[in-house]
Amino acid sequence: MTATHDDINYYDIQTRYAGISVIDTGGNGLPVLLIHGNSSCKEIFRHQINYLKGNYLKGKYRVLALDLPGHGASSNASEPRQAYSMPSYARTIIEVLEKLGINRVVVFGWSLGGHIGLEMLALCPKMVGLMICGTPPVAIGADNVALGFKPCEHMGLAGKADFTEEDIKHFAYETCGVNAPHESFLIEAVARTDGLTRQYMFEAFLSSQATDQKLLAETSEIPLAIVNGAGDPFINIDYINGLNYRNLWKNQVFNLANVDHAPFWEAPEVFNPILAEFLNDFQ
Repeated sequence: MTATHDDINYYDIQTRYAGISVIDTGGNGLPVLLIHGNSSCKEIFRHQINYLKGNYLKGKYRVLALDLPGHGASSNASEPRQAYSMPSYARTIIEVLEKLGINRVVVFGWSLGGHIGLEMLALCPKMVGLMICGTPPVAIGADNVALGFKPCEHMGLAGKADFTEEDIKHFAYETCGVNAPHESFLIEAVARTDGLTRQYMFEAFLSSQATDQKLLAETSEIPLAIVNGAGDPFINIDYINGLNYRNLWKNQVFNLANVDHAPFWEAPEVFNPILAEFLNDFQ
């Protein structure tokens, strides 16, 4: 099904595991794909979509955002155990890109979306550039995963299947930034999410079968931009700063002052010009 509203196309694309809801600004510009975080939705990228299709950038970019299986307006997965993992999410996204006929794409992934982007470094030759935010590239195993994060209550919620009303509000507020705008759709997105997405994704992330994302980040030739909030309460900034990246954009990790886990939402006026500068390298 396809619909158009405010010059944006809305698709429902059937993939192996789920029907995926996609928004697409269309046109012939460079395709840019935005991937949301755990228990969020594509609408979290409103400021980036409006910015990249705005007056002075109009026509340069074809912006796409989607809801992961079990999130937003996408369906729950038909085979949750198989579908709800970072590599499976990556393969679902690749399937969507193929069905849309997209042969070249730059990806921005936030939090879980960044981990999915890291998976795509190995799985998606069509991806020519990757920007991640709130996403520590970690090696395999629970101890290695722990190196990339700070111990906090949020990490327990990240893999919890059944949320209470208090959990829903807490997760939405903390992930978007305690000082960020807390619009109702953010809470609704957490409430809508299939709880098995959190449980199964987190179990797979900690398993011995997970992908070595640290190795990918340190060896991939694809340009990798990293833009974090300096106040992010969940990630270990020093760990991320200290990795030996092969092709780190501008040879630095950007840590934006006075913002938390979602700088693109909390401070789009600071974040968006950095994103646009990165994207301009692929024109």
